[in-house]
Amino acid sequence: MTRNDIAIQEFRSGLNCAQSVLSAYSSDLKIDKNLALSISTGFGSGMGRLQGTCGAVTGAFMAISVFACKKFEQPDDRKSRSIEMIQAYNEKFLKLHKSTDCKDLLGCNLRTSEGQDYYKANNLKESVCEKCISNSIEILEKIMN
Repeated sequence: MTRNDIAIQEFRSGLNCAQSVLSAYSSDLKIDKNLALSISTGFGSGMGRLQGTCGAVTGAFMAISVFACKKFEQPDDRKSRSIEMIQAYNEKFLKLHKSTDCKDLLGCNLRTSEGQDYYKANNLKESVCEKCISNSIEILEKIMN
């Protein structure tokens, strides 16, 4: 099973987008999956359904941060390399989606019942969220290899 398959399966099982991306890497990054899920719990729907930065993006940023801290010994290297990798990730995600904000990506306000109805009626979970999760995994594969 690929990381992408794992992330999508996790998302379909009820995890949020940030949890899905981070948990797909928990084994490879040697981080406790339950801890990864706990840390990323509030990051779905653009952080606490505030619809800021997409959870698939924040989950990727968390994975990059753990990756950089495990790969580089010096604190300055860890920080500078994680910043470089996050910026590279962000650039690639923006090329694909034109935004990293959940509200822009979905085109609705999840904090209203009308927005939630629109999300469900237009199957945005599959057509937008799963695409963002898959793209996040694809970008991470390139950046972390």
